[in-house]
Amino acid sequence: MQALPPPLRLLHDGLLASAARLPDKVAVVVEGKPYTYAQLLDGAARMANAMQARGVQRGDRVAIFMENSWSCIVSIYAALVAGSVFFVINPQTKSDKLQYILDDSGAKLLLADGQLAPAFMPALAKLPGTVNVICTGEMPTGCHIDSFNTLLESASPAVTRCVGISLDMAALIYTSGSTGNPKGVMQTHQSMLFAAGSLIECLRLDENQRIFCVLPLAFNYGLYQLLMAVQLGATLVLERSFAYPAQIFARMHEYRVTVFPGVPTIFALLLSAHARSPLCFPSITRVTNTAAALPDNFVPRLREIFPNALLFKMYGLTECKRVSYLEPELVDAKPGSVGKAIPGTEVFLLSPDGQDVPPGEIGILHVRGAHVMLGYWKRPDLSADMLKPGKLPGERVLCTQDFFRMDTDGFLYFVGRSDDIIKTRGEKVSPVEVENVLHGIAGIQEAAVVGVPDEMLGQAIRAYVVVAPGFDLSHKQIRAACQMRLESFMVPREVITLSALPKTSTGKVSKKMLLEQHT
Repeated sequence: MQALPPPLRLLHDGLLASAARLPDKVAVVVEGKPYTYAQLLDGAARMANAMQARGVQRGDRVAIFMENSWSCIVSIYAALVAGSVFFVINPQTKSDKLQYILDDSGAKLLLADGQLAPAFMPALAKLPGTVNVICTGEMPTGCHIDSFNTLLESASPAVTRCVGISLDMAALIYTSGSTGNPKGVMQTHQSMLFAAGSLIECLRLDENQRIFCVLPLAFNYGLYQLLMAVQLGATLVLERSFAYPAQIFARMHEYRVTVFPGVPTIFALLLSAHARSPLCFPSITRVTNTAAALPDNFVPRLREIFPNALLFKMYGLTECKRVSYLEPELVDAKPGSVGKAIPGTEVFLLSPDGQDVPPGEIGILHVRGAHVMLGYWKRPDLSADMLKPGKLPGERVLCTQDFFRMDTDGFLYFVGRSDDIIKTRGEKVSPVEVENVLHGIAGIQEAAVVGVPDEMLGQAIRAYVVVAPGFDLSHKQIRAACQMRLESFMVPREVITLSALPKTSTGKVSKKMLLEQHT
């Protein structure tokens, strides 16, 4: 009788299983270069041993500050094999925010691209403690930094199984918060394995898939494309970005990709290119959307581009990865819906005072499931706002703080966010963070930042400013100053100068009045 394969308990068990079963299969194609499962496990094992030689122990936090690359993928799995907690930081992150994240996390080790030294070197200099650094490419001067490639060549390839269980933390995923500082979402091996498995089930994926990804691995939507591919023994075709569409389209045809995850911004660019010169990708059988709602009028035109694809509309948030999905067969029958709970989970709506909400009425969405976060790193106060006592004794459920309605068939419809967070280009942006930068510009007296509906971006960032007497600031100058301090997706698209910002009776800026007065 053939023995059953061991269960997947740790997130990297999927790599060990796929490398044992399919060592010569291509695991990832990075900007046209293929790497096998055997190569991925070898690289992860070597780098894990190098990490442990530099003092990384079970539970230590390992920061990965890299573009989408082979090195980034190796680093993620190396951190897991070493028993540590990984987190991928968006390579657009500026020095001040990077310093905050490294300090907040207590990172023991930083793996970074050498080209990002202008951001990470000043951040490291401001930290109270010492962080070991392993760097790709050209080594920055001024301190001792280990070479990523040298370590890959010299470290032992032996796979040392770490001591760990499924309840151990696997990752921190930093997300913007209403205070302006990012907060770390704590996810365990169990929660991430469950989320990946549930998504594999609802998207009807198997090991024959070739998943295309232009989404940053720092974005959990991008990260999970990697985790699902490796767990399945499938192939991930990874690109750095969507900056060069013609190259992207050629790669999609070359590798006959079968799964295309995107956000509305990417789909809008696709549709724009399609209008100029018709596109068609017949090999693609799955198209997925999340981050922001996919406009219903995109659907017919996307079907022209992907004639053989099932189109999945989804809703999620970092605190539990994914909440719901709409069966593609129901996209036309349930316009505007984000579907029902993903497999193995439950959702329900409550009023602000905790009462059940009947079908058709608006309530706050709550989520039950093994994918729900442990909480926010070192922030029990914020955790208590999101994790509430459930209906069953002893359980905690995720209160999304987002308003939905549910129809009589149990399908969810997003109504609005109960906080100020702006969703743009698939990223979450804290208005407070942008306002802090605006307030740091000499001559700006008051500032308020809002999100306004935008078909391409989901929401566009608009800034209202009051310029102090004696200063002459153009909108171009204000945006240029923001570009020096903020990631590109956080820079306001519009700047509107006012003589004063409307206030509430308590003296707070009323963003509702701003939007009503300047639509």
